[in-house]
Amino acid sequence: MLTRLFLDHPASVDESYLEHARFAAGFSAALLLAGLAAAVHAVLPFAFETTASRMVRRLHARIENRSR
Repeated sequence: MLTRLFLDHPASVDESYLEHARFAAGFSAALLLAGLAAAVHAVLPFAFETTASRMVRRLHARIENRSR
């Protein structure tokens, strides 16, 4: 049961547990940076005008191009 919880999803995207953890951690860091850029942009509209949207598009492309 525990093995299934930790390994089924990574296997469904053709990754090992560690490969999936690395991908998810990198994705999380990029989302945090995009969120920070958007937060700064909310206060200073001249700063990071396209940063968050560009990062989200790039992350979306990464997800769409993964093995399923």
